[in-house]
Amino acid sequence: MSIQDKLASLPMEPGCYIMKDQHGQIIYVGKAKKLKNRVNNYFTGAHDYKTTKLVSLIHDFDIIVTDTEKESLILEINLIKKHRPRFNIMFMDDKSYPYIKITQEKYPRLSVVRELKKDKKANYYGPFPDASAAHNMATLLNSIYPLRKCRSLPKKVCLYYHLGQCLGPCEFPVEENIYPDMLKEIIQVLKGDDKDLRKRLTAEMQKATDVMNYEKAIEYRDYLRSLDHINDKQNVNQETRTDRDAFNYYEKDGVLTIAALIVRGGQLMDRHLVSDILVEDAQESFEQFILQYYDKQVKPKELLLPFGMDIQNLEEILEIKIHQPQRGELRQLMDLVLKNAMNYHRQYGMMIQRNQSKQDKALDDLAMLLSLEDVSTIELVDNSHTQGQLATSAVVVFKQGKAFKQDYRIYHLHNNADDVRNMEEVIYRRYLRMLKEEKRFPSVLLVDGGFLQIQGTLRSLELLDVNIPVFGLVKDERHQTSALMDRNGERIELKDSIETFYLLTRMQDEVHRFVLSQHQKRRSKAQTYSVLDDIEGVGPKRKQALLKRFKSVKGILEASEEQLSEVLGPALAKTIQQRIQAKQEMV
Repeated sequence: MSIQDKLASLPMEPGCYIMKDQHGQIIYVGKAKKLKNRVNNYFTGAHDYKTTKLVSLIHDFDIIVTDTEKESLILEINLIKKHRPRFNIMFMDDKSYPYIKITQEKYPRLSVVRELKKDKKANYYGPFPDASAAHNMATLLNSIYPLRKCRSLPKKVCLYYHLGQCLGPCEFPVEENIYPDMLKEIIQVLKGDDKDLRKRLTAEMQKATDVMNYEKAIEYRDYLRSLDHINDKQNVNQETRTDRDAFNYYEKDGVLTIAALIVRGGQLMDRHLVSDILVEDAQESFEQFILQYYDKQVKPKELLLPFGMDIQNLEEILEIKIHQPQRGELRQLMDLVLKNAMNYHRQYGMMIQRNQSKQDKALDDLAMLLSLEDVSTIELVDNSHTQGQLATSAVVVFKQGKAFKQDYRIYHLHNNADDVRNMEEVIYRRYLRMLKEEKRFPSVLLVDGGFLQIQGTLRSLELLDVNIPVFGLVKDERHQTSALMDRNGERIELKDSIETFYLLTRMQDEVHRFVLSQHQKRRSKAQTYSVLDDIEGVGPKRKQALLKRFKSVKGILEASEEQLSEVLGPALAKTIQQRIQAKQEMV
């Protein structure tokens, strides 16, 4: 059935429409109250740049009829999340924000996590603006309050007990009210109210000073300073400590900008500012953003949205209290969010349009250079090793010229310094897995290397009966991309397209950065291996404490039992030195 026939037979009912390109790949998903009106609009009249580009690529479409608009909204978000179509505004990347997790166990633990789970045995607090803020708060609370640190209870107390940072419930009884009282104070601090903790720390500091225990007094002083540093945030609401998120948007010249302020305990914890070129109605795209955001983030007690938009579906789907303030302090907060959106739009709106235009031109020129119809998905492969050791390969993925980091992969290889065999191995492993999982292959495969690497890549693909266009990245004496090489060893010069040159350079830099960073992690891990790793009872935390005290493994091995006991306690120090001596005698 032709597109025109399909358009004529569309129903006047709610549902989702799925646009596909000539390869059957989903390039856009939308929803509509009346499918017939919405879908027909794409094929009539004039459109802006991005919508015109979308329509030019549509070769087919499907529809899914739903009973209600709410159902179509839920279906739309699930389809976007599953297929990640290129023309849908994917405001949210896979970044997740850090939270502090407190387990609801008999002996609770406090830790920093990024993945929020529906966990009835834990409570989450946040989000924090960045990982350092979350870890600083967790470190401070774990230092002040002796919560359990180990994942599973050992048979005997660990280093934290000797440092006074754990009550040792694995070996000693703990009164029933101790942990609940601690948690009550901790939760109070996490909600932004640290007055009681400050009062207690100040009293303890004064008490230690009175008895001339100055080291302890300095410790309490440092705790207070850490609180000052962590809580040095902008108060946006002094009268209430309600957790609330405020979202607003601004649209002009085909670009949508969304701003959000995240308020926890009356304090501004974070803000989001994102822009993208519009295909759909601005309010519908804004609605999509809200649902995408709360698919990964904890919902607050209150959500503030601009007055005038229809919130019924959002309220039912999110199951959250939504306000649309028209006056007072909350209206001032919404005005502040809108002001942030407008400022960001003025700074970056035009730049986003220019960058999109340049990126589209770079991809069009690349397709012409390579004589290909489709270059929408490009994978790049690069290898790294240190004198033949710890051979590592990385695959990075670009979709429509943008890095798609959730599809990045790292491989540990087995051919030492043989770069061609390493290339054969990673290609075979990569695409064998994709065959088994029935995943779509990339439009183009770029390997970091010359003719030999290209031939090795083609051998592995032929074994798998996989057909992907393969080209090599040719570098100059400065190790920068200067040309491409085809499967016959012929150079393809880039000098006629500066946009394509910059695009490929950015891609090459990214795959090089990724493989080097992963290889360096392996190398660092190998270099920090020592005799301590073979001694039972010395885990990462104890090893870190020893290295902090004695500066090096050599310093630890040369330390006396008395010096070790200052860090580990006498019993453990004696055991550690006996085992170190036994290891040395075996050498």
